[in-house]
Amino acid sequence: MSVLTDRVAIVTGASSGIGRASALLLAGEGASVVVTARREDELDALVAQIEDEGGRALAVVGDIKEEKLAEHLVGLAVDRFGGLDIAFNNAGSNGEIRPVAGLTIEHWHDTIDTNLTSAFLGAKHQAPAMVARGGGSMIFTSTFVGHTVGMPGTAAYAASKAGLIGLAQALAVELAEMNVRVNAIIPGGTDTAANVANAPGAPPQMRTFMEQLHALKRMARPEEVAQSVLYLASEASSFVTGTALRVDGGLSISRT
Repeated sequence: MSVLTDRVAIVTGASSGIGRASALLLAGEGASVVVTARREDELDALVAQIEDEGGRALAVVGDIKEEKLAEHLVGLAVDRFGGLDIAFNNAGSNGEIRPVAGLTIEHWHDTIDTNLTSAFLGAKHQAPAMVARGGGSMIFTSTFVGHTVGMPGTAAYAASKAGLIGLAQALAVELAEMNVRVNAIIPGGTDTAANVANAPGAPPQMRTFMEQLHALKRMARPEEVAQSVLYLASEASSFVTGTALRVDGGLSISRT
């Protein structure tokens, strides 16, 4: 039997990268998944792949900053699949990378709302559904930026992602008596389209710089990070809550 048989999961930011890899892995381990992102074609392709591999999935296109989407995702999980056990609140954005003096309040709010407020809205509606199910696992995607490493031009991004760790810790205590575990993952540099090293026009030395930050001297594959999501979603981590799990290839401790 697969480790997530009869479980139901929500994955946000599922159209690419860590979110897509995690949705595929969770579904492959038996979970029914509700996936969301802004890109319809990519979501449709993800659902088709999950179904081709024998899994069950539903896709919802929407803006993760809107509370009505968070509520709708939970409603779908309950109505179509019977409940909610796992929520991977992964959607995020780098936002505007620029010195703080040049960062507009509009860009600040957009990054905070995309990365942090969306996770709060997700948790607000996910928690009651998990409690009704008898418990569950909630997971946030944070980052090393603003936690173990400071980088110029990332004030909004760092603040929003660091805030997710505080949110996870508060919720872990708040929901523990209801058997809901809450954790965050801290990926290192991951080889996705959103990585600045893969941006159009990025100089080749940018990728080398990113790779050399890690003790392992490479970036992660999204599938590697997804394994940490599976761990936190499953009973393998039944006594783990309130933690920020580093999946960073040694970036946080490397000085070589």
